[in-house]
Amino acid sequence: MAVALAFYGSSFASRAYLDQAASRGKTTLRLAVAALQGQLNRFEPLPSLIADNDDIKDLLADPGNPELRARGNAYLRQINALLQSSDIYVIGPDGETIIASNFDRPISFVGENFSYRPYFQDAIEGKRGRFFALGTTSLKRGYYFSAPVRVGSAIRGVVVFKVEVDAIEASWLGGDDEIIVTDPEGIIFMAERPEWLYSSLLPLTPDRLARTAASRRYATATLRELPITRSSFGDRLPLMTVNFESQRSEYLVLSEAMPDAGWTISVLLDTRSAHTQALITVTVALLALGLAALAGFVFLQRRARLAERLLLQRNAQAELERRVDERTHDLALVNTRLETEVTERRATEQQLRQTQADLIQAGKLAALGQMSAALSHEFNQPLAAVKTYADNAAVLIDRERAAEARDNVARISSLADRMASISRHLRNFARKPNEKLGPVDLAEVIRDTQEIVAWRLKAADATLTVDLGRAPLTVKAGSVRLQQVLVNIITNAADAVEGLPDRRIELVAKRRAGKVAISVRDHGPGIAEAIAERIFDPFFSTKGVGKGLGLGLSISYNIVKDFGGDLAVLNHPEGGALFTIELDAARSGVREAAE
Repeated sequence: MAVALAFYGSSFASRAYLDQAASRGKTTLRLAVAALQGQLNRFEPLPSLIADNDDIKDLLADPGNPELRARGNAYLRQINALLQSSDIYVIGPDGETIIASNFDRPISFVGENFSYRPYFQDAIEGKRGRFFALGTTSLKRGYYFSAPVRVGSAIRGVVVFKVEVDAIEASWLGGDDEIIVTDPEGIIFMAERPEWLYSSLLPLTPDRLARTAASRRYATATLRELPITRSSFGDRLPLMTVNFESQRSEYLVLSEAMPDAGWTISVLLDTRSAHTQALITVTVALLALGLAALAGFVFLQRRARLAERLLLQRNAQAELERRVDERTHDLALVNTRLETEVTERRATEQQLRQTQADLIQAGKLAALGQMSAALSHEFNQPLAAVKTYADNAAVLIDRERAAEARDNVARISSLADRMASISRHLRNFARKPNEKLGPVDLAEVIRDTQEIVAWRLKAADATLTVDLGRAPLTVKAGSVRLQQVLVNIITNAADAVEGLPDRRIELVAKRRAGKVAISVRDHGPGIAEAIAERIFDPFFSTKGVGKGLGLGLSISYNIVKDFGGDLAVLNHPEGGALFTIELDAARSGVREAAE
């Protein structure tokens, strides 16, 4: 059975795959013929159009005119570049080329005589000429179209249009099939394989050689016979075996004639693929037969093992369910522990925030304690002045000097306002903040800060200069807490410059790409490198015992971080410490001048 399947199956499969290849080849052949015919039809009417040009007719009427020659050469070169053809040239009645598109190239047709070409002979007789050949001057293959130039009723010359076939031939490369074009003598004119060019599929008899030589179709190319052997498969599929350069290849041949062009286009399909597929098909069939027998044996064996596998699966499923129950119990315990840890961490975090708020308030109260002595002096002076102005006002009233008495009363009112302002700012400074973040007017915060630190600046004999720029600045923060940060930094700056020759403190605020940077620089000794990394640590202080808790900068750092900003310190290149607060800019309710 296997032998019969191999013998008859091989023949049947080969016929089937060759039929498939023939069907595919017919499609390829139709596409190749259509492409060639379309390419030729595209250029065929162009010589007649060029022959109707008045400059061409004037030139043939006066072929020796240099101006008309120059104009004609330029015109042909322009048309040739536009149409992307190979060459265009005009021939006189004697067969000599007068002008050409390649007039300025090393190989030019100007002066060449082409009277032997059939396309010239047809056109000079008043017909349209078509001819394909290897150029005798350019040695390039091309298809020639020609048309007569009529001046009145006389034919004065011929316009020739040459189209190279290399581009068409290049489009065939990479395909599975071989495409060749042969002339009426059976000589290959176009092929994917360059080594097959100018080889003949028919015997090169003297008559064929003579006809080819008369038109000089192939110039100086050497013609030879391609060693082939023709046969058929099943008396209906033509085959051709090519023995070329020690290689033997069998092809299925499909051909179609192009009478207008004088060509025959053939598609050669390599039969190795069909024979290989047939062999694979028969082999697969034999393997399938063997596998079928093997499958029967395996099926019987598998039925015996199936029951065993089902039992094992049931046992494995029971074990898996037991393990899943254990893992579920373990996960439940882990989840309970995690929930407990989360609750404890939340309580710890809440306690930490409360501690942080208490530390901030403690720092503020400590600062208020340090300010109390100086503020008592600040209040005593206005109170003494109020008493003096009041006594003077009473005397002036008794003396009926009402204008001077009114001036003293106004001074008393002014001093009372100042004391109320100082008291209000201290009250706000000492209050625990519960405000939400929002737009804060930086100028207003700095103005309130100046009133609070005025006593410390006066005590240190320091001066504070403020530069907020021209445009109003608004930041995203809390007003009271931002004021506390600025009080801490400016007070530390006053401590740093106290007793030094240069006691200037500079506050500068600028907008930087959606941020507002507030820098406070003193002219003191700066920050020692050994303590720079600890400057924001809680309870770290460089002041003497009793002069500070070491919480001011730590509290300020945390406040700025709560605002979503950043607080940094470095030593200024020209001396002193430079603290920089960077906060997000916020849109204020008042339009800026630049808007």
